Amino acid sequence: MIMRILYLHQYFVPPDTSGGTRSYEFARRLIAAGHDVCMVTSSAMLPTQYQNQEHIYEAEIAGIPTVVIPVAYGNEMSFGERIRAFARFAILASIEATRRPADVIFATSTPLTIAVPGIVGRIWQRIPLVFEVRDLWPELPIAIGALQNPLARMGASMLEWLAYHASAEIIALSPGMADGIKRRGIADERVTIIPNSCDIELFDVPAERGQHIRACIPGLSADQPLIVYTGTFGKINNVGYLVDVAAALYHLAPDARILLVGAGAEHDHIVDRARARGVFERNLWVWKPISKTEMPDLLAAATIATSLFLPIRPMWNNSANKFFDALAAGKPIAINYGGWQADLLRETGAGIVLSAYDPTEAAHAIATFINDKERLRQASQAARNLARTQFDRDHMAATLEQVLRRACE
Repeated sequence: MIMRILYLHQYFVPPDTSGGTRSYEFARRLIAAGHDVCMVTSSAMLPTQYQNQEHIYEAEIAGIPTVVIPVAYGNEMSFGERIRAFARFAILASIEATRRPADVIFATSTPLTIAVPGIVGRIWQRIPLVFEVRDLWPELPIAIGALQNPLARMGASMLEWLAYHASAEIIALSPGMADGIKRRGIADERVTIIPNSCDIELFDVPAERGQHIRACIPGLSADQPLIVYTGTFGKINNVGYLVDVAAALYHLAPDARILLVGAGAEHDHIVDRARARGVFERNLWVWKPISKTEMPDLLAAATIATSLFLPIRPMWNNSANKFFDALAAGKPIAINYGGWQADLLRETGAGIVLSAYDPTEAAHAIATFINDKERLRQASQAARNLARTQFDRDHMAATLEQVLRRACE
C-alpha cells in the first residue's frame, strides 16, 4: 500500500546544515519505498537561502517536498520567545494540515506543540495521527526549571495527554520515554521504540578522512588522542564540563586534546571559562558548527566522542544523535549521565561512563582509557557492532514504515 504521509516537524534539518537529520533520513527512505511524503517545517534550521521569505512557500529540499513556514528559532532565544515561536508555527502548520490531503499524519516533537497541527489535521481530514516523542514534556522542562508557571505546567500536561490519546500509534526514542508514555494510560501495543539511528554508510570512512581535521589543531600528531564534542552549546548540554575536564587532563595526559564543535547560548561563556582555566587553544579548541555531511571527517579524526548533559535524571531518557553518529563511525563514546545508554556502554564495552559531578575523576577515567590501546580497539569494535546489529537506520526506517501502515489499517 502506497501512503500519502504528511510529516510535521518544526525543526527539519537537511544534511547540508548542522543538527540532527532523523526526519530527513526517514523521509527520504519512505520516498524511496514509493510513498508520497510532504514535510511541513519552519525555516529555523534550513540553509540561509530558505530563511529570507515572508510567506509560506513550497520547495524541494534535499529531495524532500517541503512546505516552509517562516518562523525563526535559536538556542539563544529566551523561554518566552521560544513559546511564541512554538505557538506561531502550531497555528500556521494547523492550517497547512487541513489543506494537504494525506492518508496519515506523522508529527514529531519537540516541541510538544507540534501535536496541535497533528490533532487538527487528524480531525479535519479524518485520518490517523502517529506521534513521535523525542522528549517527555512537561517532565523535562519542569526538571530544568524552564516551565515554572503552574498554569503553563497544567496546560502542557493536558496537551501531552491529548497528544497521546489522539494518536493511533506513538513512537518513543528510548525505553524510558516509552515508560513515560505508558504511565499516561497508553496501551503497550500502541507504543513502539525507534531510537535515533546510525547512518553507517555515511560514517564508516577510513581514518585518513580525518587528517585535515587534525591538521587544523596546531601540533596535533596522528598518534595524539583527540576527544570530540559536537552539538548544541546550551545550558542543558553542560559543555563547560569538558573545560574542567581539560584543565585536569592537561596534567594527567598532556598530549590529549579536546575539540568542541557547535554553537548555542553558552558559547561565549564556554570560551571565557576555557580562557580563565588556561586551557583555551592549549589543550582545548572551540570551533563553529559543521554540517552533517562534514561530520564523518570530524569523527574519523577523533579518538573518543562524547555526549553530555547536566546531572538531571529525566535526561537519562535522551536519545542524542551524537551518540549514534559515534557508533556509526566506530568510535568509543564517553558520556556523563546514567540510563539506558550508560547501561549499553557498560554491557558492551563501547565506551565509558564518566562522573557527572567530578571533572577531575572524569579526567582520570579518560586518561586511563586513552592509554589502553587494546581497550580502545575493543571499544571501537563494540561500537561498530552496535551500529550494525541494533541501530542501523535502514532497519529503523523499516520499523517506522510498519508503524505508519498499521495506523492506516
